[in-house]
Amino acid sequence: MLKVEQRRKARIATLQFLFGLEFHPLEGKEELKDFWNYNPFRKSVRTYAEKLIWGIIETQEEIDEIIKKSLTKWKWDRIGLIEKVILRIAVYEGGMSGLSPSRTSIYEAIELAKMFGSEDTPKFINGILDRVFTTQNWIEKEDGNTKSNE
Repeated sequence: MLKVEQRRKARIATLQFLFGLEFHPLEGKEELKDFWNYNPFRKSVRTYAEKLIWGIIETQEEIDEIIKKSLTKWKWDRIGLIEKVILRIAVYEGGMSGLSPSRTSIYEAIELAKMFGSEDTPKFINGILDRVFTTQNWIEKEDGNTKSNE
């Protein structure tokens, strides 16, 4: 099992790769191989990141629809690219795939938002993911406190 630090590195690599795809569409698996050549990580980090990357790529339309349904005061087109990628990682990892506990994926998304987003990004990410995970029944709300279903 990967340590917390290794999973965080895998999420960072996933974020970097998927963010790059927003500007240069994926044409094949060679892009990921090139990415690893320029961003060397341990094999265990690469393996976990690739699970996330390919899972998100394969289910991105479904992930985006889940997120869009939970937006109340925002339009999808107004959300920044970095925020979209962070949301996709959390929804896939902690909700759709179950690779990580729901609350952990939310926490880690907030940490990514602190590293790569603006000052308001962590609060924004937390609010959206709370709504997404509650709406999808991946977590429950009780008396204003979020409770995990795990």
